[in-house]
Amino acid sequence: MAIDRVDVPPLAEPLAELERRIIDDYLHDHGHDPAALRSSQDLHARQILAAAATYASTRLSEVEARSHYVRELHSGH
Repeated sequence: MAIDRVDVPPLAEPLAELERRIIDDYLHDHGHDPAALRSSQDLHARQILAAAATYASTRLSEVEARSHYVRELHSGH
């Protein structure tokens, strides 16, 4: 039996805001309006958003890899 806890806020993803900004920048750079694409049910809009999400995922992986590298440098391991 599952309990719905509507009074408990969802966990915040540490990089969620950065991901959203990367996606928005990608969309702007490609001449699209992020809000219009998100509200559209058009298949082409969905494909553009998927491409933006893939790009953001790649960029976030780079950020995380660099972060781990810097931690290793500072810890001496």
